[in-house]
Amino acid sequence: MAATTHTVTNQPPPLEGYDVYAQDQALVEGVRRHVGEEQRAQAEAELSALGRLAGSAEAQRWGAEANSHPPELRTHDRYGHRVDEVDFHPSWHRLLEHGTAAGLTDAWSRPDGQLRRSAGFLVWSQVEAGHGCPLSMTHAAVPALRADPHLAAEWEPRLVSRTYEPGLRPAAAKAGVLAGMGMTEKQGGSDVRANTTRAEPLAEDGTYTLTGHKWFCSAPMSDVFLVLAQAGPGEGRPTCFLLPRVLPDGSRNTFRIQRLKDKLGNRSNASAEVEFDGSTWARRVGEEGRGVATIIEMVAATRLDCVTGSAALMRQAVAQATHHAAHRTAFGGTLLDKPLMRNVLADLALESEAATTLALRLAAAHDRAAGGDEEERQLLRLALPAAKYWVTKRCTPVAAEALECLGGNGYVEESGMPRLLRESPLNSIWEGAGNVQALDVLRALQREPGALDAFLTEVGAARGADHRLDGAVKDLLTELADLDGVEGRARRLVERMALVLQGSLLVRWAPSAVADSFCASRLGGDWGSAFGTLPRGLDLASVTDRARPKAG
Repeated sequence: MAATTHTVTNQPPPLEGYDVYAQDQALVEGVRRHVGEEQRAQAEAELSALGRLAGSAEAQRWGAEANSHPPELRTHDRYGHRVDEVDFHPSWHRLLEHGTAAGLTDAWSRPDGQLRRSAGFLVWSQVEAGHGCPLSMTHAAVPALRADPHLAAEWEPRLVSRTYEPGLRPAAAKAGVLAGMGMTEKQGGSDVRANTTRAEPLAEDGTYTLTGHKWFCSAPMSDVFLVLAQAGPGEGRPTCFLLPRVLPDGSRNTFRIQRLKDKLGNRSNASAEVEFDGSTWARRVGEEGRGVATIIEMVAATRLDCVTGSAALMRQAVAQATHHAAHRTAFGGTLLDKPLMRNVLADLALESEAATTLALRLAAAHDRAAGGDEEERQLLRLALPAAKYWVTKRCTPVAAEALECLGGNGYVEESGMPRLLRESPLNSIWEGAGNVQALDVLRALQREPGALDAFLTEVGAARGADHRLDGAVKDLLTELADLDGVEGRARRLVERMALVLQGSLLVRWAPSAVADSFCASRLGGDWGSAFGTLPRGLDLASVTDRARPKAG
């Protein structure tokens, strides 16, 4: 009789069949902290329902299939007619359907809408990140469109709808629509004032025709796009326009998809180069020449999603690593119980919890600022670009280290870890890369003194609670006192601001084991260059156990 050679042992069970929301203690505590008592039960019920779906084997299969079968461009139909359509796998549509139904395109209908939506975005993005792009842009288009009350009245009900209707049809015939954005051009990148796309007025009713090329236009099957083009005499000035894919009479607007980008990650999402040929119809949004100011509201909302999306990627990476270590044995015990592996996992867990806590604080600030709180608006002016810079920068090393925790298994596509790693750099690039964020912080420091006051007030709420945090704040104030020639050291300054802000939030709200470990390593200077170098004397078991999902 042949010997059995393929008995599978010592392999962790799949991380599925669990509530992604309820098993994330930092997220649960953040929601309970920021959502009003009257709305808390409903918010948690909605998030837990989404969390159970996100943790299901079915939803995880949708995410894998959407990435394994990337979108395909069809420029012409079989008869030679130009159609400029992109075909997606059915799982892409299922992801968008559930994300829309969960309210991830709407944060504007209730006072705590940003916080509740951000928490849902953090949960659902752990299934698959690519489809988060159209969800994010649709959500973020609303404040930009409010620069024109008539356009807002026409489009906002469709943008915030919880109904997903794919396919190119007149917007008036659809119960819900998706929005995209086109700002970047090949010669300018982040310098949108260098854009060359031209807008020529058709009539005095704010309608124009556009001629030009957009280098990155994500989700090109969206129903409507906000784009920048130069309008006015001479070379023109940047102006914001609303560009529908399908015109009210049912005809296709001229929207030439030249090619889809072959990207490192984000493979489920179609990123396209598009051209407008002089017959492309658009409506002006806001005043002529005020395009950057108009669209900046959209950028602010999508920057928050960059922070939240990176927090989601970190959380899923840490969840996979801690789950694996809890079920995998080596050298006489589980990996989770090995002191060095515990140090690595605790270090990763700290980064993840700090990111989640900061993302939710920013979302709460958005809600309060929308309600008229000027200090919260000023806080966002500094804290948002600082968080966008730092949290998105930390995402890639967290994903890489978490992958290594699974050893060779983590390097195999079936584990899902390579997809997390490929996805991890994107949020650092999207909506302004690191230097853009650092320069934006400098601009706020130099032009808006109230923003620094609000930032220091927020950080000062933890004053006296931890000597390492107090010392870091003192060092930061010394740096802020000398802004001569600061551009060359802007990244260092913004990093310190983000770490001090994270430390202050954890000291106020996290368990003592988490706050102590964060301050000892990130603010106390006793931290190596790699993960797993936390100093002695910390309660790493509590930090790690808090981060580990208990599936099943």
